[in-house]
Amino acid sequence: MHVFVTGASGFVGSAIVQELLRNGHEVLGLVRSENAADQLKNAGATPLLGDVNDPEMLHKGAGSCDAVIHTAFNHDFSNYKASCEADRKVIETLGEALAGSDKPLVVTTGLGLLRYDRPVTEDDALNVSSDIIPRSATDEAAHAVAARGVDVYIVRLPPSVHGRGDHGFVPIVIGTAREKGESAYIGEGDNRWPAVHRLDAAVLYRLIIEQRPALKTLHAVAEEGIPFRNIAEEIGNGLKLPVVGKTAEAAAEHFGWFAHFAGMDCAASSERTRQTLGWETVATGLLTDIATAGYLTVF
Repeated sequence: MHVFVTGASGFVGSAIVQELLRNGHEVLGLVRSENAADQLKNAGATPLLGDVNDPEMLHKGAGSCDAVIHTAFNHDFSNYKASCEADRKVIETLGEALAGSDKPLVVTTGLGLLRYDRPVTEDDALNVSSDIIPRSATDEAAHAVAARGVDVYIVRLPPSVHGRGDHGFVPIVIGTAREKGESAYIGEGDNRWPAVHRLDAAVLYRLIIEQRPALKTLHAVAEEGIPFRNIAEEIGNGLKLPVVGKTAEAAAEHFGWFAHFAGMDCAASSERTRQTLGWETVATGLLTDIATAGYLTVF
């Protein structure tokens, strides 16, 4: 199968590219720089040099391939709503390119959008509009494209997609601990973060385009919910810093804009995803990765 991957040089996208190539697929990867293009070539993929916000590039990539995996996203939290609306336009454009073709489109969103007093399942629908939570724009666009007959799948990623080279939430927590001289959690630290290794997540994306299941929303979750206190303890122990619980007010000062995410409780199940696709997670867990995968290295 010839697969078009956006964000092909990113943390998740590059793992997907490698997973596809290892399993006999051809990859056309959208990248923004010559350096990233060279890396794709060296990996055995074909680079498409351009911008994900360029409709012409999206039509070119989607039109020439058998499936599309969309992972590109601008994680600029200072202008988050604009990034989410840009993602909506990308998905809508990909939907236009795929309409009437029966080619699958896999898009990516986050599990933190859904909050329950139990683990979130694949059957739980997002019922908050993008006017309230900007990231909902991805789901809204996916459903709109599906209504036009495109075979769309939504992959929900957990707050921590981890592995060597991670530049997401856990490195932010580590950076804050270094800066403040202590590793913190909020309250009792019982709020839970689900997690998945990037290599396990990559397998899930591949299985979706190969099997094209009836289940349209899938959870890339290896660990259902790790108490944030345990994450803070692993970081504190590794950096030899005190581990402390903070009140909500003190946490706002400690974490700054990240306090919302540090307090996020979004345990999630992947039972239906596993049963549907036969997906198995085999890579190391988050706490082990924090200790051994370079997270605590001082550069």
